[in-house]
Amino acid sequence: MQPRVIQRILGLLLMVFSFTMLPPAAVGWFYGDIGVRPFLDGFLVTLGTGLALWWPARRIRRDLRLRDGFIVAVSFWVVLGLFGAIPLALAAHPHLSVTDAVFESISGLTTTGATVIVGLDVLPKSILFYRQELEWLGGMGIIVLAVAVLPMLGVGGMQLYRAETPGPIKDAKLTPRIAETAKALWYIYLGLTVACGLAYWLAGMDAFDAVAYSFATVSIGGFAPHDASMGYFNSPMIEGVAIVFMLLAGANFGLHFFAIRRRSLRPYLEDSEFRTYFTILAVLAAITVGYLYLTGHFGRFGDDLRHGLFQAVSIGTTTGFTTSAYHQWPGFLPALLIFASFIGGCAGSTGGGIKVVRFLLLLKQGGRELMRLVHPNAQFAVKIGRRPVDDRVIDAVWGFFAAYVATFSIIMLALMATGLDQVTAFSAVAACMNNLGPGLGGVGDNFANLNPLAKWLLCLAMLFGRLEVFTPLVLFTPGFWRR
Repeated sequence: MQPRVIQRILGLLLMVFSFTMLPPAAVGWFYGDIGVRPFLDGFLVTLGTGLALWWPARRIRRDLRLRDGFIVAVSFWVVLGLFGAIPLALAAHPHLSVTDAVFESISGLTTTGATVIVGLDVLPKSILFYRQELEWLGGMGIIVLAVAVLPMLGVGGMQLYRAETPGPIKDAKLTPRIAETAKALWYIYLGLTVACGLAYWLAGMDAFDAVAYSFATVSIGGFAPHDASMGYFNSPMIEGVAIVFMLLAGANFGLHFFAIRRRSLRPYLEDSEFRTYFTILAVLAAITVGYLYLTGHFGRFGDDLRHGLFQAVSIGTTTGFTTSAYHQWPGFLPALLIFASFIGGCAGSTGGGIKVVRFLLLLKQGGRELMRLVHPNAQFAVKIGRRPVDDRVIDAVWGFFAAYVATFSIIMLALMATGLDQVTAFSAVAACMNNLGPGLGGVGDNFANLNPLAKWLLCLAMLFGRLEVFTPLVLFTPGFWRR
C-alpha cells in the first residue's frame, strides 16, 4: 500500500469535485435564490481540503497498485458523500441535520434516489439542481471520469476502473487504453443526457425540469424536483420518454458503444444479457398490468397499462420514479416490484441490483446442477451466448451472491433492532442496497421519519450497493493488509 499516492489521488479528486458546487450556485443566482452562499462555502472548504491533501504529495509519480485502487474507490465515495453534504447542511431551506444532509448526499451520489426531504416543490432551484447533479455525477461514477483525466497527470487508471466499474467481468475494455474507454463511456452518457433532456422538453417540460429529470433518468437515480415525482406532470408522453431512456440507461453502455461504432442494432440482439434484461422487464410489465386490470385498481385499462408499464420499468431498472403510490397497490405487486429490483440493470450500466448477467449465470449454474443430478458423469458448460464461462467467474458470482445476502441480512436485522418493523426494514435495505429509492411501509413515500441510526445504516447499505459489496468488504479482510 502507498499512503502518499492515495493521499495525492484523493486530494486531486476532491479539488475536481469542489467545482461541481459552482453550477448550483449559478442556478441559484439566475433564479434569484437566497441559498447561494452554502454552495460557495462548500466549494471553498472542499477545494481547500483537497489542496491540503494534494500539496504535500504533489511530486509523487508512482502508479497505483490494485490494493491502492480499492482503498481510493471506497474512501473517495465516503469522503465525497461527506463533503457533498456540506451545502445541504449549511442551507437554511431545507434545514437539514448533518445526518439528513449526509444521507441525501450519499443517496444522490450512489444514484439511490431515497430522500429525507419533504416539500420539494417549494425548495430553492439551487438545491433542487444540486440533488440532480449529484445523481448525474454518480451515475457513471466520478472515479471513471477521473480515469480519463488522471493519466495525463501521471496516474495509472486501470486499478480504479477495475475496483469501481459495475459487473462481474472487470477486465473487458472497449478501447485499448483505459483512458479512452472512460472517455467513450462519458461521451455516450453525455449524449444520452442531452437527447433525454431535449425529448422531455419537446414532450412538455420546462427547461429546468427537462434538465433535472434527464440527469436522474440517465443516471437511473430517481431524484425529482417535485414531491409527486414523474406523476407531477400526469403526461403519457413524458412517461413514454422516461420509459425509453430508462431502458437505454439500464443496458450495458458497452453495447451502446459497439452499436454506435457499427451503426447497427445487432450488438443488442446478439447479447444474451440484453435479451434477458428485456425479457424480464416485459414479463414484469405484463404481470403488473394484468393484475392491476383484474383487480380494477385504476378502473380503466388505459390507466392500468400506463401506470403498470411505467412502474415495472422504473422499479425493474432501479430508477425509482413513480407516477402512483405503488406501495399501496393491491396484492403481491409491491413485493414483486421490490424483488425485481434485486435483479436490476445490466452490467456496465448505471443501474443497481445484482445485475442481469449475474442473475443469468446463477440460473444457468442452477440448471447445470439439476442436469448433473440426472447425468452425474456428463460434462456441462455454462455459456453466455456461445462462449463458455470460466468456472472462476461462476465461483465469483456465487461468492458475490453470498456476500450480498449476508450483508443485506445483517443490515436488515440492525434496522429492526433500531425499532423498524419487518416490512419497512426489509424494503428500506432493498431500496438502498439495490440503489432503487422508494420502498414499502414506512419508507414508501420518503425516509424522513427514520431514526438517525437507521439512516446511517442505510448510508452504509447504499455504499455497499454502489460499490457492489466486494469492493468495501475486501478492506475488512486481514489478508488485504498483509505485505
